[in-house]
Amino acid sequence: MAEPISVVIIGSGPAGYTAAIYAARAGLRTQLYEGIQPGGQLTYTSTVENYPGYAQGVSGPQMMLDFRQQAERFGTHICAANVTEVDFSVYPFVVKADSQDEVLAKTLIIATGASAKWLGLPAEQRLQGRGISSCAICDGFLFKDQDVAVVGGGDTAAEEAIYLANMCTRVHVFVRRGQMRASAIMQQRVMQKPNIQMHWHTEVVDIQGKEEVEGVQVIDRLTQVQTYIPIQCLFVAVGHQPNTSLFSPHIDQDAQGYIRTVPGSTQTNQKGVFAAGDVQDPIYRQAVTAAGTGCMAALEAERFLAATAG
Repeated sequence: MAEPISVVIIGSGPAGYTAAIYAARAGLRTQLYEGIQPGGQLTYTSTVENYPGYAQGVSGPQMMLDFRQQAERFGTHICAANVTEVDFSVYPFVVKADSQDEVLAKTLIIATGASAKWLGLPAEQRLQGRGISSCAICDGFLFKDQDVAVVGGGDTAAEEAIYLANMCTRVHVFVRRGQMRASAIMQQRVMQKPNIQMHWHTEVVDIQGKEEVEGVQVIDRLTQVQTYIPIQCLFVAVGHQPNTSLFSPHIDQDAQGYIRTVPGSTQTNQKGVFAAGDVQDPIYRQAVTAAGTGCMAALEAERFLAATAG
């Protein structure tokens, strides 16, 4: 097998690309695997307006292309492949990909992100980025002074609804049960917003619109009566699934599957393995915070390599 690679990065969103930029610029041999969704969740975002440096906004795919080109500029070797196995029982770690590629890694940065859970409706994928979103903070401003809706009953759904209520004309909230699962304080805040309209025992059965979302068809689960509600955006807040199954049971995870890291660090329970971005962040889930932890992971990997070499 060839000479071990200093830094191997799994994942190609803001965290992965930022880690690659820092590692490669530090003169470390760096290899990044893009995975099955190059660019991560931002490739589903039509316009990013809250990332510093893009004064006029930028499309998610273009932003990730910019990150990719910057990483390549400093010498990152980018592989259009998906990592299928990592052997943590040996050092350097053995990383295998579906391209039949097999490399040794002195350090590993996990930046595989977290995938939004969707409703599974036919129009959902077609209209993603055109009125279907999983992040109100990311996309809410695009629908200022318009009617929108949130699906979900947990704290995330409550937070999204409150955030949207501060800029949108009306926010419909669709909850499958007769009450929210959100904490009492969050429910109270939702109820205090006069432009939030709750729909209990309600399920979205169809999303309508040709080029952009125009409305949703919902059903009352008690009466089976269907209603059409015109909206400009549907925010799906039914949870996220961190992409961590590949690393079980070697890398410690919490009950939801997010990778545990040392507080104030990206270090995992495995020496030489770091986690950055949404794969270890169930709270913020923003491109800028993901990029920040990508920077941290690269710097910590550099220090780890210097310490082991010395």
